[in-house]
Formats: sequence, structure tokens, C-alpha cells
Amino acid sequence: MAETREEWIKKRAYTLWEEEGYPTGRESIHWEQARHERDALEGSAASSNGKELKPKTKRTATGAKTNGVVTPAPKRTASRKTAS
Repeated sequence: MAETREEWIKKRAYTLWEEEGYPTGRESIHWEQARHERDALEGSAASSNGKELKPKTKRTATGAKTNGVVTPAPKRTASRKTAS
């Protein structure tokens, strides 16, 4: 069964409350933070399971990418011809 928006906010607010050590009198702050997080998820490119999708990156001709590390392309040096 799919979780409703209200249920998601309720669970997230509860988690925030737990993470802060069960403080009293902060229910509305946790609820608003949870609501804001849900709004941000709904406005992003989120999949149906709530995980945010990353946009595809464009490949550049200036460097090679290996295992997440971008290595710069070798520098080009201008060759000068000498006059004879």
C-alpha cells in the first residue's frame, strides 16, 4: 500500500523528534521541517520510492572520468617553427 503524503510527514517528524533526543514542545518545528522536506522531494526529480534521481552528466572532451575521478586532458603546447 502506498504511503500518503500525511503519513510520510508524520513518520519523518517522528524521526526528527527521535534524532533530537525526544525534546518536548518542538512538535510544530519537527512537523514543519518534515513538511518542507516532503515539498522539496515532490519538487525534485524524485522516483516513486522517494529516492532522488540524479540528472545525467554530460561528458566533456577535456578530461577522462574513471571511477568518479576526473583527470584533466594533457596540456597542449604551441610548437613554434623557427625561420631558416
